[in-house]
Amino acid sequence: MAMAFKMATTGMRVTDECTSSFMDMKWKKVHRYIVFKIEEKSRKVTVDKVGGAGESYHDLEDSLPVDDCRYAVFDFDFVTVDNCRKSKIFFIAWSPEASKIRAKILYATSKDGLRRVLEGIHYELQATDPTEMGFDIIQDRAK
Repeated sequence: MAMAFKMATTGMRVTDECTSSFMDMKWKKVHRYIVFKIEEKSRKVTVDKVGGAGESYHDLEDSLPVDDCRYAVFDFDFVTVDNCRKSKIFFIAWSPEASKIRAKILYATSKDGLRRVLEGIHYELQATDPTEMGFDIIQDRAK
């Protein structure tokens, strides 16, 4: 466990693919969501999966593993009560209860480094099971 803490405190490098994919999602709207994972051996945060513009929040939920941690960003488009189209970007720290303790520690301590690189995130969610990141929660937070 001491090794996991030491590794986590030294930080993970965020790959250029992570930042370019995020910028494409944010500005060009070519992605609905991006799932990131940590490659522990190479000490990098990389893109695990990219959801196309036509995919839904349900597709994002289905793409998260049930037994391992991940980070995700989701571009939520909605219409306000004033009939204005808006978009909010959510950062989700996924840490299911079935994941290993080492992974939970690594993801928890590396989260801020990724968040700093991904400029323009409006809201953050931390979830250990799907009920903590349901679509209704996304809708409520965006209002």
